[in-house]
Amino acid sequence: MHKEQKSFEVTIHVPFFDLDPMQIVWHGNYLNYFEIARAALFEHHGVDLYSFYDKHKLIFPIIKTSTKHIFPLRHRDEIICKATLIDANIKLVVDFEIRRVADGKVCARGRTEQVTVQTPEMETLFSIPEEIRSSLGF
Repeated sequence: MHKEQKSFEVTIHVPFFDLDPMQIVWHGNYLNYFEIARAALFEHHGVDLYSFYDKHKLIFPIIKTSTKHIFPLRHRDEIICKATLIDANIKLVVDFEIRRVADGKVCARGRTEQVTVQTPEMETLFSIPEEIRSSLGF
């Protein structure tokens, strides 16, 4: 059975402080845009990983990231960062696409992977809690 993919988009205006000396967005800042979109995706589906820690002492660290830089972003570019949930069974896998609003040009694509870790033991659990999976439709 194929799950319907869950996506969420956020609009961001590139701030001056995200630029490098070449006046384009520094590569590491793309992860910040991914984080904004990922948090909005989870929030939209009623998943608050921070409060999950308070209740269950579970954290969800990022274990892997990838970014493909296609076209540079510049100061004041209005962009849409789309986060799409790919998997929420063993780990949370989210794909990203950043495109400029002005012309729809895709500027970057990426992916993050998160796992569940029991604290304080720091033991990796090889499944996403049922409460989160069901909220995300998995």
